[in-house]
Amino acid sequence: MTQFSYMHLGEEADPATDVVCKYRVTTELPMEKAAEAIAAEQSTGTWTELSTLSADTMKNYGARVLAIEGDLVTIAFPDVDFSIKVGGIPQILSVVSGNLYGLDALQKVRLEDIHFSRSIQAQFKGPRFGADGLRELVGRPEKPLIGTIVKPKIGLSPKETANYVYEAGAGGLTNSKDDETLVDQSFCPMQDRTLAIAEALDKLAEEGHKMIHAINVSTNGDKIVEVAERAQSWGARQLMVDVITCGFAAVQALAEDPSIKVPIHVHRTMHGAMTKDTRHGIAMLPIVKMTRMCGGDALHIGTLGAGKMTGDIQGDRDNLNACLDPLEPYRTVMPVCSGGVYPGMLAKMIEETGFNVQIQAGGGVAGHPGGVRKGAMAMTQAVNGLFSGFTLQEYAKKHEELAQALEKWGIKE
Repeated sequence: MTQFSYMHLGEEADPATDVVCKYRVTTELPMEKAAEAIAAEQSTGTWTELSTLSADTMKNYGARVLAIEGDLVTIAFPDVDFSIKVGGIPQILSVVSGNLYGLDALQKVRLEDIHFSRSIQAQFKGPRFGADGLRELVGRPEKPLIGTIVKPKIGLSPKETANYVYEAGAGGLTNSKDDETLVDQSFCPMQDRTLAIAEALDKLAEEGHKMIHAINVSTNGDKIVEVAERAQSWGARQLMVDVITCGFAAVQALAEDPSIKVPIHVHRTMHGAMTKDTRHGIAMLPIVKMTRMCGGDALHIGTLGAGKMTGDIQGDRDNLNACLDPLEPYRTVMPVCSGGVYPGMLAKMIEETGFNVQIQAGGGVAGHPGGVRKGAMAMTQAVNGLFSGFTLQEYAKKHEELAQALEKWGIKE
């Protein structure tokens, strides 16, 4: 029995000042008790009554359980519980996704969604380029952007990497990027790689094709702006950050630093440690919303059931919508579909995503029987055909590279 009640069932949240979270809870306790345990632990309470807890403190700073619908609990936190200028996203996460995972009262708990108050949103700037800015950079106003990840993910030299990028661009791709594990290894130093890729991109531009490549600058938090500045000085057209391993603050640091003048591609590597269990951890949706708030310009969201990574289609739809939601006070984020992508799955994917998306294939380009350029051509042909209203089979009849890709990998039904 708590000293004060955290239960406010039926009350409405205040969108101006409340941060509203939805949790999926697995427990043997009555759901009301479990919900109250979360609200108490993450705001003003603990495991026992407190002589130091006053009615005023409870009223001003206590979390409120607003709804319980089956195993889904809605809890509102007042914005005064958050320290944005100093704490930022790290402190936000300690409130909405902190000690609750260790509570004995809960077998499992998952943060499914989060809605930030207008007062907190106003303290973040969001993407500097966003989806529209990326489209402008590559001169592609309507069709999906088409990207590749340099494969193998590690082992190529700077010259080999740059040649891969050039061949991909010559085949029609608009984007390429380092893989998440490549930063500054001895076999492919960042400076040499970035300079070589910049030359390849310049050559493509001279030939009339616009393309950008994201250099992975993921590093320690106190070094990321410095590393990004160096990469930019060597000719990087885009930067990449692994948001889970580096932290949301790393994305925000790059997005808000005036010295950084190129877009930020956000990779979600390691997210599965938190998102894969559908009843425990953190769903991808809150990660999308925080990435957009912090300033990521492009973000991996899943493949909506088409690719190699597990994930529920509805969850990926929610991720897509959160990137593009026009009601949010920020530029939209370019949703990136990546992970086991090949031409034969694009009809299934685009049926779900629409055309405002970046489609990204690594093995689906480099694994083509004709090599990287032919693989890029096959991806480009698949997108062009679908955009023009053809089926993949129809378009492949007059496009040899696409036909070869369909013969090798088939069509995803």
